[in-house]
Amino acid sequence: MVPATQTKPRDSVEASVPPAYLIMDTESVPDGRLLAAVKYAGENLPPDEAIRRAQADARELSHTGSDFLPVTFQYPVAVCILRVGGDFALQKINRLGEPQFQPRQIVEQFWSGLVQCKGRVKLVTFNGRGFDLPLLELSAFRYGCCGGDYFLNRNRYSGNHLDLMDWLSNFGALRMAGGLDVLAKLLGKPGKTSCSGDKVYHWLLEGKIKEINDYCMFDTLDTYFVFLRTRVMAGQLTLEKEHELVLKGKAFVQGQMDQYPALQQYLDNWGDWQPWP
Repeated sequence: MVPATQTKPRDSVEASVPPAYLIMDTESVPDGRLLAAVKYAGENLPPDEAIRRAQADARELSHTGSDFLPVTFQYPVAVCILRVGGDFALQKINRLGEPQFQPRQIVEQFWSGLVQCKGRVKLVTFNGRGFDLPLLELSAFRYGCCGGDYFLNRNRYSGNHLDLMDWLSNFGALRMAGGLDVLAKLLGKPGKTSCSGDKVYHWLLEGKIKEINDYCMFDTLDTYFVFLRTRVMAGQLTLEKEHELVLKGKAFVQGQMDQYPALQQYLDNWGDWQPWP
């Protein structure tokens, strides 16, 4: 029993159920210095001009007009991780590198934390195999971080990672048009609101690093609720249990608003699951 004069530690309830999953999302920006050195070697371009050139080249080659650059030319500016128990309940929000959100600190925290987990938890992402994990793996190379068993034991066909986009698209048989936004909105969850991935670099130029990390947190929460529905599909949860966990998840988010006031925006766009037609 906690004495009346003491405050109960926030993690005391969380610790009663061991963590089993880490739901993860990242946000990144182009590396102008690397682009200048590799794509425009010898032209002495400043980093911002190298990014503009590379984005223009990408738009010209894209049939959709996208200026998105390959992950090899990017570095992370936000990583959000939700700790989830073996009972599938939310336990904790962790925004790496807070409050400065320096890329090296973000990357070092991610890999040191993963090493400490020693394979006891499963990473859950949306398109993590195609983007988020390569981004962090290349960043481990950049900063000289040790990933321990993650790198020693991984292979092409198995690993301690569930990519929900891979899973729902039958490993690429379907092109998941609309991505996470579509799936979140099918569940009545916020999906994309004030930002999207293509705005992150412009927000960084405007000094909106906190807003970028808020956006990353929203995407990670959407990923969690999509994860729950996939566990219904896989038979690990009943639909009734999922409804219960969603309500608990909403209450959890409400309880985190003192620490993360931006969560009010997430709740303002919250909706209930009402399938149609």
